[in-house]
Formats: sequence, C-alpha cells, structure tokens
Amino acid sequence: MRALLWVVGVVAGVLILLGLILEAVRWLIIIGLIALVIVIILGIVKGRQAMNHRTRRR
Repeated sequence: MRALLWVVGVVAGVLILLGLILEAVRWLIIIGLIALVIVIILGIVKGRQAMNHRTRRR
C-alpha cells in the first residue's frame, strides 16, 4: 500500500511539473512569435528608409 502511495505521489508530481513546463514553453513560443513579428516589421521599415535614402541621393 505504501508503494502504491509513493507511485501515485511521484506520478502526480511529474504531471504537475510537466504542466508547468508546458505552460512555460507555450509562453516562450508566444513571446518568440511576437519578437519575430517585431523584427520583421523593423526590417521592412529600415529597408524602406534605406531605399528612400538612396533615391533621394540621386
């Protein structure tokens, strides 16, 4: 009986830790996607500024 309680306790602990890790991974993915969108937008803006700067020089 004591062994069964230990197994149930360990499984419950693993499930709780797995849930926390998956939650953290989900937030990291969301933050990563937001950062990727920001980098793409900044790249487009900087590219347009560089193109406008080149055309003004001519």
